Amino acid sequence: MQRAVEHRIGVQAPAEVIWEVVSDFEGWTHWNPLYRRAEGVMKVGSTLVLEQHLPGQAPMVIQPVVQDWVPYEQLHWRSNRLGGFVTAIRYLEIEAMGPANATFSNGELFMGMLLRFVSRDERRRLKAAFTQMGEAVRDRAEAVWSERSSNPT
Repeated sequence: MQRAVEHRIGVQAPAEVIWEVVSDFEGWTHWNPLYRRAEGVMKVGSTLVLEQHLPGQAPMVIQPVVQDWVPYEQLHWRSNRLGGFVTAIRYLEIEAMGPANATFSNGELFMGMLLRFVSRDERRRLKAAFTQMGEAVRDRAEAVWSERSSNPT
């Protein structure tokens, strides 16, 4: 059995610009409401250090492991919950829709023996946080793209 929480949003910027925003971990502190600090290397098997801010909860440092990444398309990381009885796969995905627009999806897929203990309340908090992050990615990428489009080098 699996459960998923996801948010998708259209972005008026190329997939490359969205990837630039998403893959710049050091820059997350300036725009990302969910992960206000992000450190690590985007490499399969490497551990990230993220300061997670979920609505209604105290900030928490998590250390997920990079599961997969494809430049300009996706970043997936894995973490364990409930003593390892629930695995969570967090994903950030970009789908190019045209030369200057794309869809950004971010969500989490839960699976494992104690899945029923991932409460509806927690999933609601995650949905709100993923929505905030999606909107922040959109706003940041569109601002970067707008500035580049008006000031070509």
